Amino acid sequence: MEDSVIDGWVHVDGGQPGAKIEVEVPELGAKTSATLDEEGHAAIHLAVQRLERWSPETPKLYEVQLRAGQDVMEDLIGFRTIETRGTEILLNGKSIFLRGVCIHAEAPYRTGRANSDKDAETLLGWAKELGANYVRLAHYPHDETMLRAADRMGLLVWSENPVYWAIQWDNPKVLAKAELQLEEEIGIARNHAAIILWSMANETPNTEARTQFITTLAAHARELDSTRLITAALLVRAEGHTKIVDDPLGKALDVIGTNEYIGWYEQRPETADVTEWRVDYQKPMIMSELGGGAKAGLHGGANDRWTEEYQANIYRHQLGMLNRIPQLRGMSPWILMDFRSPNRPLVGIQDEFNRKGLISDQGQKKQAFFILQKAYKEKSVGKPE
Repeated sequence: MEDSVIDGWVHVDGGQPGAKIEVEVPELGAKTSATLDEEGHAAIHLAVQRLERWSPETPKLYEVQLRAGQDVMEDLIGFRTIETRGTEILLNGKSIFLRGVCIHAEAPYRTGRANSDKDAETLLGWAKELGANYVRLAHYPHDETMLRAADRMGLLVWSENPVYWAIQWDNPKVLAKAELQLEEEIGIARNHAAIILWSMANETPNTEARTQFITTLAAHARELDSTRLITAALLVRAEGHTKIVDDPLGKALDVIGTNEYIGWYEQRPETADVTEWRVDYQKPMIMSELGGGAKAGLHGGANDRWTEEYQANIYRHQLGMLNRIPQLRGMSPWILMDFRSPNRPLVGIQDEFNRKGLISDQGQKKQAFFILQKAYKEKSVGKPE
């Protein structure tokens, strides 16, 4: 996309070959028509003037009208570019650091599935208050209300295909199911400017069958949509105090995602101070998960697990380590809000909630929220943009 040109395509389900379609962006005074091919597709080319590109700072949306016969559809669409250059992520041609947070589709205050405009605006409003310009919607496609809110509010999105942990990697039926899920996800969400990353998977084992499975998925995603970046959240291995990112799946990705929980599932928070990273890919990397648990309102010393002070201590030590990773171009700590999790049974602490949220399910902000907020708003974490 150039500032003076918008290229795209329209698909009319059941459309007859040779039938005419029209596309118009009234605010830009742009209008074009095309005819459908044998598969019901039509390429479009719009000449425009004074196009304002969508970004977190200027989340401009244009009304787009599509006509096919008697059918008319209207949508609000933003226009922007996303690409990589070496270890940089470029939004509209400019380097960007993704200051983010992971979000589950859990409704604030009432729990259950987040499925309303109010749910979306509350969750994403907290992300904006945090200072985020990006959210990882884990570990599955979220309700379209979240995507529409992200478009309006100016939050970049990592959208994830639900391929998780250990599945039957060598089963063709499982691959076919994963490809169908990917087709549905991209087919529904491809017009949302907020989405910049299609994630293929989360925390999968390093095996040849897994690598072939997800490499196939990545190739299929590029066939479906060549305009966005492909990623996945990888596990990393350690040698002493060195974290090594050498998963062969990285070859199939545009952006490397990595998960780590120093101070929670391994070692102590201060271990991050002496941890170095070796990334075997000259590609951008996002720390797609990090963090630890705390019950809102539980206080104690910085070394007392489950307290707000302990969680905050993890974040303090993480920030310095993250700034020493040359390829780091984004981060999305786990997670914005506490969420229901039946396998978290610790009575009086978890009570069937994952407590890694920066905010409780009742909206109470924990100390770690303010540690991260300060770093994001001061832009003291991540490379200068």
